[in-house]
Formats: sequence, structure tokens, C-alpha cells
Amino acid sequence: MRNKNTWTCFLLILAGIVLGGFIGSLFPGTWVDYGQTFGLSSPFVLDLGILSITFGLTIRITIASIIGILLGIVVYRFL
Repeated sequence: MRNKNTWTCFLLILAGIVLGGFIGSLFPGTWVDYGQTFGLSSPFVLDLGILSITFGLTIRITIASIIGILLGIVVYRFL
């Protein structure tokens, strides 16, 4: 019996998200690029005088990234 690692699953899902996002950006305006963007529209700035920290996060979920997640899970199941 093979030992499956959760980090392997996480990395495969992350690779699926990245590849899906890349494929979605290759075909703008098609159904694979359809999705939703959410997060901070403008970054939050914390200015402490001698230190300035900027926080910002935007997540874009598209059909292609969901397909990439599913393919990552399928690849993980076959490992």
C-alpha cells in the first residue's frame, strides 16, 4: 500500500489552479474564462511611521481553474 501525502495533494491542486488560470487567460471571452473575482479591490495600507505595510488579496475563480482542481484531484487519486 502506498503512502499518500497531503502535501502532494495540495501541490497537485495548486498546480491545477495555476494551469487552469493560465489556460483561462489564453482564451479570454470564452466559457473557460468565465468566473468571479473577489477580495480587496484596493490594498489596505498600515503606515506606522518608520514602517509601511501593504495588504492586498484578490482571488479569481474561473471555469478553467475549477477544471484544473478536478484534474489535480484525479491525478492524486491515481498516484
